Amino acid sequence: MTVLSAHDRVACEDVVMFVNAAITSTGQREFHSGAGEQRMSLAFLHEYVLGNYRELYAATLALDLNDFNAALIATNLLRTARQVDADTRRHEGRLIAARLRLLPPQRVYGLFHDLRRHGVNNRRTRAIIREWVTARPDTAFDAVKYRRSLAVTARHAHLALPDEVGTALFAWRGRKRYDTPILESWRRAHYDRQALYDLPYTVAEGLAATHGIDRAAFLTGIAPNLTARERLRLQGAADRADVSAVTVNLAGMPLTRLALYTLSLPRSERARRRDELTAALRSAARRAAGRQSGRWGHTVAVLDDSYSASGSAVKRRRPLAVALASHYLLEALAPRYTGMWLHHRGDPLLVHPIGATGLGERLLDGLDQRPDRLVVVSDGWDNAPAGLAGEVLRVWWERLDPARRTSVVHLNPVYDTATFDVRRLAPGVATVGVRDAEDAAALVELARFGTGRATFAELRAHLTDRVERFLS
Repeated sequence: MTVLSAHDRVACEDVVMFVNAAITSTGQREFHSGAGEQRMSLAFLHEYVLGNYRELYAATLALDLNDFNAALIATNLLRTARQVDADTRRHEGRLIAARLRLLPPQRVYGLFHDLRRHGVNNRRTRAIIREWVTARPDTAFDAVKYRRSLAVTARHAHLALPDEVGTALFAWRGRKRYDTPILESWRRAHYDRQALYDLPYTVAEGLAATHGIDRAAFLTGIAPNLTARERLRLQGAADRADVSAVTVNLAGMPLTRLALYTLSLPRSERARRRDELTAALRSAARRAAGRQSGRWGHTVAVLDDSYSASGSAVKRRRPLAVALASHYLLEALAPRYTGMWLHHRGDPLLVHPIGATGLGERLLDGLDQRPDRLVVVSDGWDNAPAGLAGEVLRVWWERLDPARRTSVVHLNPVYDTATFDVRRLAPGVATVGVRDAEDAAALVELARFGTGRATFAELRAHLTDRVERFLS
């Protein structure tokens, strides 16, 4: 067994702690902490890792971080670029440019706004902005949907925009007609109701309110233009307005988002659509498992459906959705699989958050099966009684399984502001933050670096490999 130096152990723990936070926290309210606490704790963690492990801080852009933290890392690297040499700046620039291509456009425009607020406007920053805007598939579309954001970005980075796009942003009232169809539809929609149905939903919605168009009529007319996410978000409004044109296509929907949609439905509707929803979840799980499908050994999962899994007003049922999605993913990964909820029995589609978080007894039930792998999906607030889960694992490893034939992995979807990490069940448990269940298989590989059984050099090598694959 490798004996780690104190430096190696602390460095590994610091970096894994940061990755856990950057995967789980979005700076929004959680069940146990408010948005202010989340942002303050996260800001400190970013500054700490940026100052002490800058190379690895940049490398985390190649991992499955959430969009909020990826944008924050890019902003921090660009605003502190003077602190590093030219070769490091070039490497960071490649990572940032590659990551921006994966972010939603509204998130990237928000990042550019933050750079403007911080007064970051050097040549490299302008080049990154210019490269991203130039690579956009339709600048005219952005000029309509992200109008103010593109205008602010163009001014800040001194961008040369196509003639009609520049006119639409800065002098549109003097233009009588555009040759670009979407710009012409946008111009006409200010006085022609029918023209707004050729626009993106987010733009058309405001103009529909200006024209006083009935909500049901507007949703029916704009339905063909809706994105998959907009259809999902508007499903409830469409049902209330009795609009059948806004339908959700479950095929191809990502696993965790599908689980969130399923849990948003009344339990009676879930029961009525059991076959459809179950088939869609299993199909999404097989896509997420990919080549690893069926390759895991005997696996048991302990899934948290306690009341805290209800999340918060801005992240409703997110922890429970991650647990539900993980259930179907693990079912696809392991040919021999058992899922155990803390409270629910029966069809997992009907699970709902209730009761205390009593992980200890369920861990005993799971370990009693002697699986190859035990996966715990929980926010880690073990409180019935408090600390029992940690004691169960300690005794299990000391007395019954000192060789650790059963590996234990804890997937935690909730950031804990007090510890600057996700809550752990016990020392030595491979614990990793998770936002989307479909990333779990890759994240399990990272979890071992925070258990004290891997060196800092191994962590560096792992991140270097991820960066090389990311940039290629």
